[in-house]
Amino acid sequence: MSFDSVNSFNEIYNSFYRKSFLYVKSYVHDDMAAEDIVSESLIKLWQQMKQQPINPIPPYLFVILKNRSLDYLKHQSIIRSVHLNLAETLTREIEIRTTSLEMSDPIDIFSTEVSQIIESTLDALPQKTREIFKLSKFGNKPHKEIAELYQISVKGVDYHIMLSVKELRSALKDYLPLLGTLTFLN
Repeated sequence: MSFDSVNSFNEIYNSFYRKSFLYVKSYVHDDMAAEDIVSESLIKLWQQMKQQPINPIPPYLFVILKNRSLDYLKHQSIIRSVHLNLAETLTREIEIRTTSLEMSDPIDIFSTEVSQIIESTLDALPQKTREIFKLSKFGNKPHKEIAELYQISVKGVDYHIMLSVKELRSALKDYLPLLGTLTFLN
């Protein structure tokens, strides 16, 4: 086969493309990649043949195809490794964010702010109402004992506590869904 003419590449292509494609595809498992590898290999063979005679052609072409296929597979391996590492990193990051969100407690996040609102709301109450509320809810004193201390009826103690709770509910209206566990607002 003479490859000195302008049509030499077409002759090489027609003679070796099909077998080369099937060989490369059996390793790379990708039609487009196999086509690219075979085309590049045939071009390289043709360029080498213009510089020096190559005979027999099939073993030489086989080495070119093998090396290009190996390069492709190594490159694919690196790409997959990078993708796998990225996927693992993203998975870990999502797990960390999920765990952090699951462990976050809105009460802890807003506790300082809520405490300040409670304190300022209680400070704005009349002194007697504030003291009765604090003795009942924070001091765990029975209503009867508070009534005796302030020389008022138990219903009077209930009134002062109800007034305090009403003011606190109003001041904490935006936080009530988060504060469902606070028993002194019930």
